[in-house]
Amino acid sequence: MLATFVASSPFLTESWRLCSLANTTAPESFVTDHIGTTGYIAFSGIQNVCGSDPGFRNLVQMDCTDGLFAPLLRRGEGEDPAMVHAGFLHLFHTVYSCPRFQSEALAIMQKSKSIIITGHSVGGTTASLVSLWLLSYLQQTSISSPLSILCITFGSPLLGNESLSRAILHKKWSGNFCHVVLGNDIVPRLLFAPLESFTSQLHFLLQYWQMSMASPHFAELNTQVLAKEVKAELFLFVLAHVGESARAERSSYWPFGNYLFCSDEGEICVDNAKATVKMLRFMFRMSESGDYGIKEHVKYGDWVEKVSSRFMTRRVVEGEREYSESSYEAGLDLALQSCGISRQVSIVGEAKECLKMARRLGRTPNLNRAYLAIELSKKTPIRAQIEWYKRCCDESEDQMGYYDSFKQRGASKKHSKINMNRIKLATFWDEVIRKFDANELPHDFDKGAKWVYTSQFYKLLVEPLDIAEYYRTNMHRVKGHYVEHGRERRYHIMDKWWRAHNSNLEENNKRSKFASLTQDSCFWARLEEARDWVHDVRRERDGRKLTFLWENIHNFDNYSRRLVDRKEVSIDVLAENSSYSRWMEDLRDLKSQLHYFPQLPGFFDGGMVP
Repeated sequence: MLATFVASSPFLTESWRLCSLANTTAPESFVTDHIGTTGYIAFSGIQNVCGSDPGFRNLVQMDCTDGLFAPLLRRGEGEDPAMVHAGFLHLFHTVYSCPRFQSEALAIMQKSKSIIITGHSVGGTTASLVSLWLLSYLQQTSISSPLSILCITFGSPLLGNESLSRAILHKKWSGNFCHVVLGNDIVPRLLFAPLESFTSQLHFLLQYWQMSMASPHFAELNTQVLAKEVKAELFLFVLAHVGESARAERSSYWPFGNYLFCSDEGEICVDNAKATVKMLRFMFRMSESGDYGIKEHVKYGDWVEKVSSRFMTRRVVEGEREYSESSYEAGLDLALQSCGISRQVSIVGEAKECLKMARRLGRTPNLNRAYLAIELSKKTPIRAQIEWYKRCCDESEDQMGYYDSFKQRGASKKHSKINMNRIKLATFWDEVIRKFDANELPHDFDKGAKWVYTSQFYKLLVEPLDIAEYYRTNMHRVKGHYVEHGRERRYHIMDKWWRAHNSNLEENNKRSKFASLTQDSCFWARLEEARDWVHDVRRERDGRKLTFLWENIHNFDNYSRRLVDRKEVSIDVLAENSSYSRWMEDLRDLKSQLHYFPQLPGFFDGGMVP
């Protein structure tokens, strides 16, 4: 869809026109234009890439950018940070700190409904970083009608690592990027390989490319860039590492966004990173008998002249070849023909499997979500049994309530059944979180109201039971208190989903009746800590430690009273024999005892004990 839109609109031709203008008139800089309601910013491919090692491969974290990319820096437990090429990040900072860029970018934002940010070669990496910065800025400023941002690059090197690619997917920004790759162009493949041994050859190639950008006729005049043996050696070296990355599905650098692969035969668009790497390999192999992808890097203008008029036109198959009766197989044949692979008999099978994989990977997240929805429906009876158990505990004559009844349970079939249900639900939600972390679910999964509200209800209903089990088995004596040392990761993730979903909602008004479930799922864990503080106060003699304990007790007392006053607790909290009711009695007793011991320092003078 994105490829169709870009190629059938004036965006592609205008982007390349401005890239060419930047290359010839604004080396190491940019040009801007405004056409209708669309603003353009185009970055020159003639850049001095400093701050990089000889192999142009060093990565640096994006958290050194003063919050310019803050939405991309959030990551889950155990995830690597988003990282980008140091030299390319330095180029971005140079542009960003330029007063002219600040003023012209602001003017374009004020006058435009959509902005196209584009760049050729290294200029494409600057365009990508400027686009990420602008998307981050628009999200953080919460603009109600944000600008439409589209980044179009031509022959851009890879920018960052897989964590960056994953972060862009999570933010649903992949659709904002279209990377045009002319079939055999070596530049988009270079950073898959460690290039230290080719430093001198690369410097020579960079000079050739930049001189060709500044003066397009230079490429035609200079027919021999490097000795054929050197070009072949570099080609085979890069091809081997692209192939290894495709097989291992892992590399220091990783693609993101949509890739529009182009050839003399036509175009094909791929939006899955793994499939993109495989296509980079397949199409690069086709240059083995040509110029090894070196001159392709400065031929994007020739391709742009052809593409708009022919894109999506029906092509006649050469010879007597017929399409498969299957429309899906026919589509694959057309795709392979459009990118020129159909002529390479040795790789047709692999390339077709790659496109099938891309389709499967594209469908898998939605299918996984559908399967999880089915599994969730099967868990409804289990959840209903726990709700019934809570109601029975709250109505029981022993007046202990839900939390304490489960914590002090005996050996009965009813209690065992509820404990087993607790474990089953935990297993289900852990699998949901695992799939979400592994990008096996749609990238907006955590924004879907159904899953956010269902996970919140689960957390409020079941986490008190987890807390009860934690303290029942004295795990707090082994690991420490629950909130800091025992809470499962799934609850932290659910907290994050809930906060994000409700970030723009006003705080609820005071309730007219008590909540069905206590709105702080960690309430009982905080109470267990407060019980220890009261116990410690009775034994402690160190004045500073006593002050610290009383401050904690005072804070919890205020917090719990506020919840009760706002009716944000379930009735089991106020049950006559609940842990909270007993804690309140213990606290009153402790305060009354202290009145008989005025020698204890600081508590009455400082107002800590009322």
